[in-house]
Amino acid sequence: MGSGIAQVFLTRGDHVTVQEPEAEAARRRITEGLTIAESKGLTDRREALGRLVMGKVPPDAELVVEAVPEDPALKVEVLAAAEAGLGEDAVLATNTSSLSIGELAAALSRPERLIGLHFFNPVPVQRLIEIVVTDVTPPAVLERARGYADHLGKTAVVVHDSPGFATSRLGVLLGLEAIRMVEEGVATPEDIDTAMTLGYGHPMGPLRLGDLVGLDVRLAIAEYLHARLGPRFEPPALLRRKVAAGELGRKSGKGFYEW
Repeated sequence: MGSGIAQVFLTRGDHVTVQEPEAEAARRRITEGLTIAESKGLTDRREALGRLVMGKVPPDAELVVEAVPEDPALKVEVLAAAEAGLGEDAVLATNTSSLSIGELAAALSRPERLIGLHFFNPVPVQRLIEIVVTDVTPPAVLERARGYADHLGKTAVVVHDSPGFATSRLGVLLGLEAIRMVEEGVATPEDIDTAMTLGYGHPMGPLRLGDLVGLDVRLAIAEYLHARLGPRFEPPALLRRKVAAGELGRKSGKGFYEW
């Protein structure tokens, strides 16, 4: 996700700094993405890479987007460290797909500067950004967030902070029910996904999407929503078994599909 976010800003002519422990791997992913973008006439790869820096977030950054795993303590650690080195006018954003923006913001010195910018995977292709606001989000910060979405050529929806926001809440619920259908022998993953793509016009079925996102990520989000919203988000036993077996989807080579 972080590499994809960096790529879309680079293709729009921005200067981007990526702070990542595995810097070379991240740079390689970004380069691969820019190569594809160049083949489509969207950017000049060499010129874009000239605007990419791998290192610490500069103090004059106007926007910082955090894209670490869905671990609240880790996110707070990263966000607080970024905030400490930024100017007062900088916007701090989290790419979380489900965690409370308000709870993350409460650990910061300037909670009103944190906003949710939920990108979708793969970032260069998906057109949606979910902007998540809290009770203390100033109108000016929201307008800047809308401006970033417009700048990237994406469509923004604005959602008030709540567990799972709008997209994860609906998407995870559909994905969990699809897993239960496999568990109960109702249909194969392939047929369930075909039913949703051809019958409902979804660009990708819920089980293939779960593999793409990562079944461990899907389980973590489901557990969080289960704790906050109740039994309708209880993770199916099949999902737990797959994660325990290391069958995480595309990143491990196997999930509901072979990759």
